[in-house]
Parts: sequence; C-alpha cells; structure tokens
Amino acid sequence: MKHINRFRIIICIFLSAAMLFAACGSDTEDKGEPQEQGESPDDIQIGIAFDSFLIERWERDRDIFVSRARDLGATVNVQNANGDVEKQKEQIRYLIDKNMDVIVLIAVDSTALKKEVQEARNAGIKVIAYDRLVMDVPLDLYVSFDNEMVGKYMADAIIDKLPDGGRVMKINGPSKDNNVLLVNKGFDEEIKGHGINIFDIYYATEWKGEEAFNYLSENPEKADRADAVMCGNDSLAGQAVRYYSEKRRAGKIPVVGQDADLDACQRIVEGTQTMTVYKSIEQLAKKAAESAVSLAKGNSVTGVSYMENGSYEVPFVSIPPIMVTKDNMDSVIIDSGFHLREDVYLKER
Repeated sequence: MKHINRFRIIICIFLSAAMLFAACGSDTEDKGEPQEQGESPDDIQIGIAFDSFLIERWERDRDIFVSRARDLGATVNVQNANGDVEKQKEQIRYLIDKNMDVIVLIAVDSTALKKEVQEARNAGIKVIAYDRLVMDVPLDLYVSFDNEMVGKYMADAIIDKLPDGGRVMKINGPSKDNNVLLVNKGFDEEIKGHGINIFDIYYATEWKGEEAFNYLSENPEKADRADAVMCGNDSLAGQAVRYYSEKRRAGKIPVVGQDADLDACQRIVEGTQTMTVYKSIEQLAKKAAESAVSLAKGNSVTGVSYMENGSYEVPFVSIPPIMVTKDNMDSVIIDSGFHLREDVYLKER
C-alpha cells in the first residue's frame, strides 16, 4: 500500500512539473506562423503583420516594437508573410478572427490590401500602416519616415559628387511599395537645375540585392555609362558596388542608398559607397507601439499631420531621417549605438 501511495505521489509530482514546464515555454523565431506572445485575456491585443524579414532592419523593428508594447501592457501577435501578398491577406483575416484591438501592417503591396483593411476597421479594429502607406482606404494612423526627404538626401549626395551634372541610373525597390514613389519624388525634385540626367530606371521586384547585380551585369552598356547610381536601399547599393568592384571602378562611381545597414556603413568609411540614410528604427518602432496602445485605449495620438493615400486624408506621424557620410559616421551611427565602432571600422582591428 505504501508503495502504491509513493507511486501516486511520484506521478503527481511528474505531472505538476510537466504543466509548469509547458506554462513557462518561450516563443521561437517567427517563421510566418501565428505567434502569440504572452497572451492574457486582460491584455491589449496587437497584431503586427510584416512583409518579410528579408531586409536586415525588419527583425530589429519587430523586437523593439514587441518590447515596447509589452512594457505598456499589450500582447503582440507577430505575422510574417515572406513577401507573399496572398499570405498577408490570410494573416490579416486571422488577426481579425483573433479579435485584435489594433493591427499594425507592413504591407507587401501598398495597393492590394484595401478589402482586408476595410474588413478590419468594420470589425472595430484600429489599423496602423507602419513604414509603408496603404493606399485608397481609411486608416487610423500612418507611422513612417519622411521618405521624400530620404530622396532629397540621396540627390544632394550625388549633386555634391557631380557638380557639373552627369548621368544617373536608378535601381529602385518594388514599384508596388509606395515609399519607392515618395523617395523618387524627393530625388527628382531635388536634382532639378543641376544638370543631372536620369537615363535608366530599374525596379527590383522583392528588394533582393542580387537583382541589382544581375541587372548591371546584364546591361553593361548602361552600367558603364552611369556617372552615379541611386539605389533604393543599402542591399541594392551593396550589389552595385560589387559590380563596379569587379570593373575596378568602386569608389569612382558615386553610389547612394538608405537604411544604414552595417555593411553599407563599412563601405562608406572604406570609400566605395558615397552615403546612406539613417532612419531611427528605435524611434519609429517605439512610436508605433505607443500609438497602437493609445488607440486601443480609445485615446488620440499626438503630433500628427495628414497625408493623402489616394482617396483619404490619413493621420501621419513623421520621423525625420539623417544623411550619413564618412564625415558624420561617428556622431550619427557610432555615438547613437546603432552600430559598434569596431564593427564599422574593420581596418582599425
């Protein structure tokens, strides 16, 4: 009898330990499947739907957003569409079915999500467009950088390198990304009157850097005529530099990008990339998280202006970008802690 009681006690201890272990399990890296982080019935429920994590910065956006939202008492459900707009539509519907208070959306395609966004708002869910504006549908908020200023900074860097004018090739991100249009608008306005001729334009379909290298390699008659290359981001810029390195012209052709990726900062101090644009991801992600919690509580967001998304005036929170060159690399990138000095200045090791 004692043996039986002892056996029952052991079984109870084992089951209790198993239940405790299950309750303490942690989330794994998101791979596009539903990821509910620390859900509690009393929490504010926020869904955030990413385009993909292909670009270096997006995982940092996710981590900062989730951390700040949790600090404010919210639970975050992270979705990753891996660049597939149909998958993102399914994920938005999933977040609607999960009765989110707010959905934060990094759109795969700025023009393809009107129906899903409207369905969310009809269900009483607030919708925030994060970094990329969603077109032709009402939104509760748009949080992004001043993308026209990004384009102006790119133009300024090229104008400085080509004081007598010259031929510029553009290697853009996807045309379905509204930010691409805004960056180009700022660039085109800034170069007026400076003798800059845009003689070729290419759109990379998924922000894949190798598309830039392949396009230049397949069109050497254009690539070799360019006096400068304006790239939609640092990944594309890196592959443009790779092409000109193979031609032994890296550093002789001004190449500009944006995002302040680590390898871009390394190229800038080495002299093979002219500039990048630093956009404070921490400031953007925290502001978006704070805004989402505020809207979930029925409060307004401060510091808004308005921007048209084709059919509607959308409340807009704008974060200013900063041009980064070799001259201000330390003050902007190193001193802010965005990258470590020893990582940027590899030659000093």
